[in-house]
Amino acid sequence: MSFHIPLGFSRSLAAVWAVGLIIAATRLAGQNPPTSLTILSREGRRTIPISTVGGQERVALDDLAAAFQLAVREEAGALTVSYRGRVVVLTADQTIASVAGRLVSLSAPPVRSGGRWLVPLDFINRSLALLYDARLDLRRAARLLVVGDLRVPRVVVRQEAVGAGGGRITIEATPRATITPTPEGNQRIIVKVDADAVDPLLPPIQPQGIIAAIRLVDTATLSIDLTPRPGGYRPTIQMQDNGSRLILDLGPVQADAVAAPPSPPPLARPDEKPAVLPTFETVGLRTIAIDAGHGGPDVGVRGGKGTLEKDVTLAVARRLKTAVEGRLGLRVILTRDEDRFVPLDDRAATANHNKAELFISLHAGASFRRTVNGAGVYLAAFNESSSSAPVLVPERVPTFGGGLRDIELVPWGLAQIRYTESSERMATLLAEQFEGHIPLSPNPIQRTPLRVLKSANMPAVLIEVGYLTSPDQERQLAAPEFQNTIVQAMLDAISRFREGFVASEGGLR
Repeated sequence: MSFHIPLGFSRSLAAVWAVGLIIAATRLAGQNPPTSLTILSREGRRTIPISTVGGQERVALDDLAAAFQLAVREEAGALTVSYRGRVVVLTADQTIASVAGRLVSLSAPPVRSGGRWLVPLDFINRSLALLYDARLDLRRAARLLVVGDLRVPRVVVRQEAVGAGGGRITIEATPRATITPTPEGNQRIIVKVDADAVDPLLPPIQPQGIIAAIRLVDTATLSIDLTPRPGGYRPTIQMQDNGSRLILDLGPVQADAVAAPPSPPPLARPDEKPAVLPTFETVGLRTIAIDAGHGGPDVGVRGGKGTLEKDVTLAVARRLKTAVEGRLGLRVILTRDEDRFVPLDDRAATANHNKAELFISLHAGASFRRTVNGAGVYLAAFNESSSSAPVLVPERVPTFGGGLRDIELVPWGLAQIRYTESSERMATLLAEQFEGHIPLSPNPIQRTPLRVLKSANMPAVLIEVGYLTSPDQERQLAAPEFQNTIVQAMLDAISRFREGFVASEGGLR
């Protein structure tokens, strides 16, 4: 595999890449994304321009052809893109592409601009990836395309003040990578990520924040300058299946080590309470699971024009994941990220095993009456015997190294009961954010015994984004613009839910 790159450019790349892969532009939270697509591979790094036409970000086909050794031919109103005998056929004004005889949908049709054919960014992961002989990982939020087997985790850094003079820095890598902090003096921490490169999302520098400066110093190393100077830090490493997290708890400012030892404190009078030591508060909502309903042979509802529920839910789930990660900085787990069948119990299990703190299942509705339309939010319903089930006594089990630990046993189908209030709060926020933006059903919040929700060990809701059996709503749900409207409403609801979330209790303040 190689790019079609001029010889001089290749030599300059060799000099840079001798020390590793470096992403040139480090992203700051809230900063506008770059207007070029960065391509990373074992051979080097290059960028190609991004153009916005018709509200869609696009790249030129000839730029992709130069980067990936493609042959592009235009004839009889069709574009043929070939690579080593495999062919993609595009048609002007059509969002459907034929990839080696398989039909795939794109977010927008190809357009001609300035004498060049432009295709939407998702042409890369939806069409080109099916032809190419190496993995293509398109990260739209970062305007980054990773080619091949490079390990380039997305690294999100967050900061928050905790207690009196203390603070917390959280560094998350997705997918999983080892994160190692090393102090450098009293005001700097060097953080090394075990990867070929990193895709960083860094927090803005705040006047009163605990981070004075942060930068990417080489291939996968962050340098964090701290202010005020902490008296020390306590690292906590959390390794999960899909990611890893480093938490740095910073202590309050202390005097220099050469200061004289303090005099013993006076004895407290009986009526005085001992001083309360500063504690570190629990960080709120960190991980959410998004469940794209149906998939594979289970197509769900089919609209009159052929729109499939499984395609709508996956498209909205992907858009929501990008929005939540890019704008809220949360970790997002998708129960499916492609067109495949996932059993109901596996969907809840994915959320539970990844310790998600919010579960959102996406679906579309169907009705025998074509006039029925509108979005709705569903909550798990339990029968009277389930709701009044006795609380299980925790089981005390031995731990490694001695001692005992209480393990709370919860039946699989009753896990949701303890989260009914917080789930209802999330449903209310969703209905409020939907109102005025997308059509709502007459009863926007309902309870029903949904298996996918009853086993979720966290606040959980199921959203029907609309009715595919309504001709008008089918057209809306298939349109990227309307999907973005749905995503924005859900994003606002998640943001409001996070403000009152208490992670240790799984509920709201």
